[in-house]
Amino acid sequence: MKNDTKHTDGAPSRLWSRIAGLHNRHFFAMDIVVLLLSPAIALGIRLEGHKSFNGLWSALAIYTVVGLVIRLVVQRVYRMYNKFWPKASVLALVQAAQAGAVSMVAIYVIYGAYSLLTPERTHVPRSVPFIDCLFASLVMIGLRLSTRLADTILRQPQVEGGHNVLIVGAGSAGQLVATEMRRNPQLGMRPVGFIDDDPRKQRLEIENLPVLGGADAFRQCIIDKSAAEVIVAMPKASGAAVRRFVTICEEAGVPVRTLPGMYEILGGKVTLSKLRPVDIEDLLRRDPIVTDTEAVRQFLSGKCVMITGGGGSIGSELCRQILQAGPRCLVMLGHGENSVFEAQNELVKMAAAMYPQRDDRPEIVAVIADIRMERRIAQVMAEFRPDVVFHAAAHKHVPLMENNPSEAITNNVFGTRNLLRAAEENDVGHLVMISSDKAVKPSSIMGASKRAAEMLVLNTARRTGKHYVAVRFGNVLGSRGSVVPIFKRQIAAGGPVTISHEDMTRFFMTIPEAVQLVLQAAVLGNGAEVMMLDMGEPIRIVDLAEDLIRLSGFEPRVQIPIVCTGVRPGEKLREDLWIEGERYESTGHEKIRIVRNATDFIPDNMDAPLQEFEAAVLMGGRQPILDCLKKLIPEFVSDEDRAEQHIATDVRRSAIRANVRVAPGGRSGDDDERIGDGAGIPPS
Repeated sequence: MKNDTKHTDGAPSRLWSRIAGLHNRHFFAMDIVVLLLSPAIALGIRLEGHKSFNGLWSALAIYTVVGLVIRLVVQRVYRMYNKFWPKASVLALVQAAQAGAVSMVAIYVIYGAYSLLTPERTHVPRSVPFIDCLFASLVMIGLRLSTRLADTILRQPQVEGGHNVLIVGAGSAGQLVATEMRRNPQLGMRPVGFIDDDPRKQRLEIENLPVLGGADAFRQCIIDKSAAEVIVAMPKASGAAVRRFVTICEEAGVPVRTLPGMYEILGGKVTLSKLRPVDIEDLLRRDPIVTDTEAVRQFLSGKCVMITGGGGSIGSELCRQILQAGPRCLVMLGHGENSVFEAQNELVKMAAAMYPQRDDRPEIVAVIADIRMERRIAQVMAEFRPDVVFHAAAHKHVPLMENNPSEAITNNVFGTRNLLRAAEENDVGHLVMISSDKAVKPSSIMGASKRAAEMLVLNTARRTGKHYVAVRFGNVLGSRGSVVPIFKRQIAAGGPVTISHEDMTRFFMTIPEAVQLVLQAAVLGNGAEVMMLDMGEPIRIVDLAEDLIRLSGFEPRVQIPIVCTGVRPGEKLREDLWIEGERYESTGHEKIRIVRNATDFIPDNMDAPLQEFEAAVLMGGRQPILDCLKKLIPEFVSDEDRAEQHIATDVRRSAIRANVRVAPGGRSGDDDERIGDGAGIPPS
């Protein structure tokens, strides 16, 4: 399809291009000229042309020099020469106005003091500083605003042609999407209107586009506007709202795309490049979580932050969000060189875009190291001496760790111990360990190893008084090895989609959402605590599979079969959230709870259990490791324990059917209690 685009041509276009190309060195030169001329203009306005400057030239020269020095210093303090003005925000203009106001007050005070100390001299009238500062500020702000205006004019082509696009959401995201469509006419997308439920916007125009109605009018608006595509531009919308619009679009046969949720955007600019097909994360969105981003920024700004497992799903997202807080140095530590390399390249590009001035740009360092190597970790920690450490490195795959228990212990337990020792020796003030809901009443070696790692963190915090905490949360959507990528590959292959059990449920969060709450928890924690993230309602795995199949354009169980393969080693049908005896308290954040008495459940000395673990790993085999875990974590129930319980249950069932009295453990006994048919039998 051919697109006709009107651009500004000729001399005006060249003029706007030159204005948009102004740099801070040009503004510095223009500011000096303005500040040298402005006092004379202000004095002329004050005298109203009735009097000459005779007798005031000396006073004007002194005032001009004083004003020039003060205002250049204030401009520097407010970083007026460190901004990219063609893309300046309203905040930058507000700061420029603040700089003008501060300059005026400073000139009044300093020049006024000079006037009082030299009464024998002639001075400029007291109203001149006010007129001067107001005039100079307006001119300097106007010069800077002109570059933004020039950039807007140059990048505002008028699109004629292209397919009609209906935008759902007339908020800031929807407005930016409409603007981006017009700035990219080669895409052939022509916005025709907004859909928004806000009654204040009805029958009004935003970005020169009409607000056509609310959600109730959506279906009819698709027909009336001959919409060939719909874009859902509501990053804060719930999953239910997105699902409603997607369903209507599917019935109308109109393709629909969306912007990521707020946790994926995280303050980044909304552009058409962020548009993507609706995914499972959109349908599972929960209500937006309000976080204190300023507190996180103050916590991390100017500090050296180390992230272990920096190339993984959680670790790399931690790096992305921490980068926005302005750390002095970001150290990505990981064992997999390819994932760390890719994450570092992405972060370097992000940093260049976020921090145009090299002097402000955080240093991004990639370190290849295995946390199981104690000397190597100590060396890295001593080299960088981080202020804050986020410990995300761990083995997390439940069935694999069941078959490789020594790997789970050496990595999750000994690796955490090595990191804690190095952190303590190098006086690291804050450490946050990424734990798991599988550490609660663990049924797997992976979960038990994470619980043991929690204990190590709590023990170190209790002993040293440092701000070391553990944060628990559930499964994350889209991470490597999680169900969503597996289901997508199975659907692409034509099925079947395999699940463990029809009734299996899990708690899910998106990766950006989980990381944002981890950062918030890091600010709230005082040390020797476990932080619990509110993970919402559990989601049935089979429902997740069916939604993914529908989003892929197929009918579940008809075109793509779903097959139950049975519960795998270490898995349980439902994850637990609470450990008996732990006291959960609310925090300053509605989605984060804290376990204040977490240290009550760990031994006074962790050295002895660690020595036993070392001996068990050297011995090899599964049973010695299980014995150590059960001794350290009494609530841990292994697959072998569950098998014994099932055997005992089968014996009791047989005895009940035979009307035989049995003792605990399944053996026949002499107790007087007669068990009724099926009564009191735990579910198998």
